[in-house]
Amino acid sequence: MAEMETPVQSVLSPTAGASPVEAAPRPSSRLWNRDFFLLWQGQTVSQLGSQAFMIAMAFWVKETTGSATLMGLLMTLSSLPGVLLAPFGGTFADRHSRIRIIVGCDVLAGLSSLSLALVMLSGAGSKSVVLPLLFVVTVLIGIIRSFFSPAIQAAIPDLVPPERLPAANSLNQFSVQTSVFAGQAVGGVLYRVLGAPLLFLVDGVSYLFSAVTALFITDTWKKPEAKPRTGGALREFLGETGEGLRYVWSRTGMRDFVLVACLLNFLGMPMFVLLPFYVDVLHAGAEWYGFLLAAMSIGAVAGYLLAGTVRLKGATLGWSLLAGLLLGPLFFSLVGFVTHPWLALALCFASGLSLGTVNIYLITLLQSSTPRELRGRVLGFLGTLAGALMPIGSALGGWLGDLTGKNIPLIFGGVGALSVLVTLFLATRSECRRFLTQGV
Repeated sequence: MAEMETPVQSVLSPTAGASPVEAAPRPSSRLWNRDFFLLWQGQTVSQLGSQAFMIAMAFWVKETTGSATLMGLLMTLSSLPGVLLAPFGGTFADRHSRIRIIVGCDVLAGLSSLSLALVMLSGAGSKSVVLPLLFVVTVLIGIIRSFFSPAIQAAIPDLVPPERLPAANSLNQFSVQTSVFAGQAVGGVLYRVLGAPLLFLVDGVSYLFSAVTALFITDTWKKPEAKPRTGGALREFLGETGEGLRYVWSRTGMRDFVLVACLLNFLGMPMFVLLPFYVDVLHAGAEWYGFLLAAMSIGAVAGYLLAGTVRLKGATLGWSLLAGLLLGPLFFSLVGFVTHPWLALALCFASGLSLGTVNIYLITLLQSSTPRELRGRVLGFLGTLAGALMPIGSALGGWLGDLTGKNIPLIFGGVGALSVLVTLFLATRSECRRFLTQGV
C-alpha cells in the first residue's frame, strides 16, 4: 500500500522471546536523500508499468473472449495471493534484506511480463496459449506482490529520518494513486495505439528498471541473531509469522484501531458496488461514474499531500485520525441522498481527502510504533486483514442492492450510520486513544 513531527522513539518492547536486534543506522536527515529517491522513482516507474499491465489484460480478455467471468476470475487471482500470503511475506521481510527482496521481486515480475509479451510478439502464441499464460503470469505477479508489499512498507522507515516518515509515506502513496489515475485517463488510448503485447513489454521493462535502481540503495540490513531451533524450519517460520499476530493482538490500542479501520473498509464496499447504479439517481450519463471515482482519487491525493505537509503529534494527531475516520465514510454516505451531480462530486472529493489523510497518518503510526525486527510481519498481517474483508463487503453490497431493489439512500444511509457508531465506539476506548497519541 500510504504523520508526525519530531523523531519518534518506539517505547514498545519486542515480543516476548524475541532476540534483540541492533538499531538501524540513522538515515540521512533529508527526505530527498539518495536512497529514498532511488526507491521512490523506481517504484513510480513500476507502478505506471503495472497500470499498463492491468489495462492490457482487461482489454485483451474483453476483445478476445468477451467473457465477464474470465475477467472477474483474473482480477480475483491478481489480488487473492496478496490476501493469503502477505503474513508470510512479512515474515520473509523480517528474516532477509528488504532491499534484496524488493530487487528480487521486481526482477521476477519483470521477467514474467516480458515472457508474456515475447510470446505474443513472436506470433506463435494463439489464444489457447496466451490465455493460460496470462493466468499463470497474473497469479505469479500476485504472489510476488505479497512478498514485495511488506518489504517496501518495512523498508521506508529505514531510508528517511523519523520526522520525515509522514512525507515519505505521502510521496509513496501519491505515486501509487497518480499512476492509477493516469492509467484510468489514458489507458484506452494507449491500448488502441500500442496493443496488448507492447503494453506487457512496457510493464516488464518498468520492473527491471526499478530493480536496477534499487541495487544502488545502501542496504543497512543485518542478519538477525540466530535463535535456538525448537523444531523444523517450516515450524520455526510459522512460529515467527505468528509473532506478528500476537504482537498486534497484545497491544490493545493498536488492535482496536486496526480492527475498526478494517471494519470501515468492509462497510464502505457496498457503497462502491452500488455507485454505478447511483448514477441513475443523478439522471446523468455513465461518464459520471468515472467522474465520481476520479473525484475521490483526487481527494485522496490531496489528503496524502496534506498529511505529508502538516506534521501532527500527540492529542492533535489522535483526534485528527478519529475525525478522519468519522468524516470519510460520512461524506460518502451522504452522496446517496444527493441528486445534484456537482454536489455529489464535492462529497466524493471530501471523502477521499479525509480517508487519504488518515491512510498516511495510520501507516506512519504503525511503522514508527513497531520494532524494526517485527515491522514486516505486523504490516503483512494488517494487509491481509484489510484485504480479506473487502471481497466479503463487495458480495454483501451486491446482495443488499438486489434485496432492496437498489434502494440507494437506505443502503448508503445505513452504512454511514454504522460507520459513525463504530468510530464513536473507538473514541471511547482509552487504550486506543493512548495508542493514537503516544504510539503505545
